[in-house]
Amino acid sequence: MSTRDDDIEFNFFDEPETVEASQRGRRLPRRDRGGGDGGGDGPRRPMQTPTGLIPLARLVGLIAIAIALVVALVFWVGACQGKNKHDAYAAYAAKVRTIAQSSDELGKEFASKLISPGLKQADLEQSLQQYAQQEQQAYDQAQQITAPGPLRRIHAQLIDALELRAKGLAGLGDALSQTASVKDASTAAATLTGRAQLLTASDVVWDELYKQPAGEQLTSLGITGVVIPESHFITNSDLVSARSFSLLLTRLRGASTGGTPNGKHGNGLVSVKAQPQGDALSTDTATTVKVSADLSFVVTVEDSGDFQEVNVPVTLTINAGGTPIVKRQSIQQIQPAQQQTVTFNNFDLPTSAFGNRATIKVEVGPVPGEINTANNAATYTVFFTLSSP
Repeated sequence: MSTRDDDIEFNFFDEPETVEASQRGRRLPRRDRGGGDGGGDGPRRPMQTPTGLIPLARLVGLIAIAIALVVALVFWVGACQGKNKHDAYAAYAAKVRTIAQSSDELGKEFASKLISPGLKQADLEQSLQQYAQQEQQAYDQAQQITAPGPLRRIHAQLIDALELRAKGLAGLGDALSQTASVKDASTAAATLTGRAQLLTASDVVWDELYKQPAGEQLTSLGITGVVIPESHFITNSDLVSARSFSLLLTRLRGASTGGTPNGKHGNGLVSVKAQPQGDALSTDTATTVKVSADLSFVVTVEDSGDFQEVNVPVTLTINAGGTPIVKRQSIQQIQPAQQQTVTFNNFDLPTSAFGNRATIKVEVGPVPGEINTANNAATYTVFFTLSSP
């Protein structure tokens, strides 16, 4: 092989490498920063944001939105939980309120029964057993109520209060039957008083061991607007005292025999006062009565007999021209030598009543066995005048 041949072979193999090397070594022409046309440079391109910052900014934004959504969700869930908690306690209180109101009404019926005129022992015994059954039903209903967790232990006290009422009423009925043959009224009355103590105790349990602790529990939980209901079966403790039961037995035994009540019975009219001026009306001289929006007449009555009297009617009549104004009320219960007041108000006096002579008559209705009724009524002369502002 000749030297020429060798050169040709060498150049043939080295040619690509020489071209490639020259391409790698070539520099791209530098563009004019001034934006000119010289040197073959094209127009200036705007600077671009590094490609890595855009996804990062987007990621940060998405994270911020996610955090905001989570915070909003937490507040929303908390608000829903608070509302649900409030609704649960409100629903519980509503169920208890139904039982409380029913028991209160039964207590009023019980009190009215004890002082009803002409009451017979058999009727009272039957009523007491019926009352006991109603309280037993209330007791069963209370057991069916599911109290919210923190109130479950306290709710048991409500159940105990209702149980005391049921047992107290049933015990009164049994004791009344058992003491029918006991001649000593005071001994029999003591037995009845002992049974009735369960009724007064039920009110204490409801107030002190149920209502107050339940209210404090709601306060500690931050629950507002929910009121734990109260309930009082005995609103007048004197109604179930030994003295009242002794008088009750005396009335029952008189009514059972169908005879006229023996002993001294009756009531007397003590006084009549015009309020708010406080002047006592007189049967001897005329009294000037100043008329205002809060005008009222307070009548005081005293039991002048030796026995308890019930449902004593009191009537007040004003004659001042035109149609007489008649108002009636009654004294639910009054003990011997005790004074009770009755208030009459809301008078719509005619124009003719002012400046002219008028009369006010007050009458206390007679009670069974009352003989002397001379002190039961009185008539007073008055002059009505408008009260100065």
